[in-house]
Amino acid sequence: MKTMGFTKKIILGLMMAVGMTLSAHANVGGPAWDKAPDKINDMAALQNGAKLFVNYCLNCHSAAFMRYNRLQDIGLTPAQIKDNLLVTNTKIGDTMKAAIDPQQAKAWFGANPPDLTVIARSRAGANGTGADYLYTYLRTFYKDETKPTGWNNLVFPNVGMPHVLWELQGERRPIYEEAKGHGEHAAPLFKGWEQLKPGTMSPQQYDQAMGDLVGYLQWMGEPVQNTRVRVGMWVLLFLAVFTFFAWRLNAAYWKDIK
Repeated sequence: MKTMGFTKKIILGLMMAVGMTLSAHANVGGPAWDKAPDKINDMAALQNGAKLFVNYCLNCHSAAFMRYNRLQDIGLTPAQIKDNLLVTNTKIGDTMKAAIDPQQAKAWFGANPPDLTVIARSRAGANGTGADYLYTYLRTFYKDETKPTGWNNLVFPNVGMPHVLWELQGERRPIYEEAKGHGEHAAPLFKGWEQLKPGTMSPQQYDQAMGDLVGYLQWMGEPVQNTRVRVGMWVLLFLAVFTFFAWRLNAAYWKDIK
């Protein structure tokens, strides 16, 4: 009985800790993660995402486990890769490495920008998948003159990364509403955005572009995932047929035995 009581106390303590953690996240005042569009099988979206990645992300972030020639899997020809995505003296068989110096990056941003090869697989959390996180993160930058870069982010407060896509999205600021009934020191609630300066894209176009970019980051984290799913379906079908025949064969062997 004493052991059971001690176990119950441990379980109760863990439940309280989880509840406190979830409450802390809920009171931050930031937005919930938006559901990222599923574009993992959309070749046109993946190609546009690859273009955005090379033009806006690869300047600082590497994808050191991905080779340029692997982009043929999303429908790009070697000539298209060479003419549109390769820079300087990079070869089509090279990995996607950033040109920025790591020491300079650490001095500018406070830390060396992380490799993005598997970023979509490593950012999953209680609020959603890694794709959901990235999709929300890329759409929640706002102007903040108190920060060294001049930018901040609702999903990643005090982020060291500047808003490299600001020309596309424009400048925005978050709108908050005072929380009611949650105590004197309750965090304000996020309500929406106010557009300060327009970008070259409309909000709908920007959201679509970020969906393409996130789709590419998802694909890059596991380029063979579509093949894995397709082969897995055939394996399950084979096992189902094999199970049926094994069941009938077993019945035939034992039909005369009572």
